[in-house]
Amino acid sequence: MRFLVDFNVGRAVADDLCQAGHDAVFVGDTDPRMSDADILLWAVRERRIVVTMDADFGELVYHSGHPHSGVLFLRMPGARRETKVRIVKWILEHHASDLPGRFCVFDAGTLRIR
Repeated sequence: MRFLVDFNVGRAVADDLCQAGHDAVFVGDTDPRMSDADILLWAVRERRIVVTMDADFGELVYHSGHPHSGVLFLRMPGARRETKVRIVKWILEHHASDLPGRFCVFDAGTLRIR
């Protein structure tokens, strides 16, 4: 799978995805201050799923109508990098086929898929 990992999620998640055989790019390697709209455009252009902790992506997708290739929103404020890595691994083990083209929210141990 192809992922675009937002700066707020961290390099550890991007690195772990790469180690697991996925094609993952970390936004921080290009521009840590890239706008959310530009991140979505990049992800669509390269058919990548955005992994983020930024709720503004919901606004862009649902209220502004921005196209996307899939968004995985991790509602995990203050989570340590090890926790984020573990949760993303769990999501991929159980829901990988559900992610492309969908808006998914992980919150309180549950993944909601829209």
